[in-house]
Amino acid sequence: MDETLEHIAADVRACRACDLYHSRSQAVPGQGPVDARVIFIGEGPGFHEDQQGVPFVGAAGEFLEELLAMIGLKRREVFIANVIKCRPPGNRDPRPDEIEACSGFLDRQIALIRPLVIVTLGRFSMARYFPHAKISHIHGQPRKIDGILYYPMYHPAAALHQPSLRPKVEEDMARIPDLMARIDEFPDTPPQEQVTQLHLF
Repeated sequence: MDETLEHIAADVRACRACDLYHSRSQAVPGQGPVDARVIFIGEGPGFHEDQQGVPFVGAAGEFLEELLAMIGLKRREVFIANVIKCRPPGNRDPRPDEIEACSGFLDRQIALIRPLVIVTLGRFSMARYFPHAKISHIHGQPRKIDGILYYPMYHPAAALHQPSLRPKVEEDMARIPDLMARIDEFPDTPPQEQVTQLHLF
């Protein structure tokens, strides 16, 4: 059977790999087309996402849609997901074992979509590709790994809670069309340098 986003979503909804399935209302597999050129990866579902089964539907989602409109993209043209697919109780931070339990789903979605750019929103999705780095140091600095450009940004919710971050978020978002147009100009980071480079920032 060929893999589809629907198959992955069904597996997410049936998942019992960590304890979060006990408290969730709905799992939130992700949303967007299989031919999306950009994937946005957030942290985890909040209250509204848990109720609706859709990522980024609260205030942060509205801000994300505003940011997309700034660069001529519509929500339906990008794929939006989270590091974890179920809401942690009380919106607490996701735990390492929960992130690990969910990582395979995100790997399968990325392999199927094969985007040009993966935008990490916030420190938990950033840590998946930039371990030990600080978001304040590396936001807006792309790294190309295995043909995909990884682009760390602050989470939209962070800019809502801390208005001083909003210009940085808008500036980083505004660069995405140019990065997509010039993606072939970026050299692939050799595997042995992918970790060591991170400590320079």
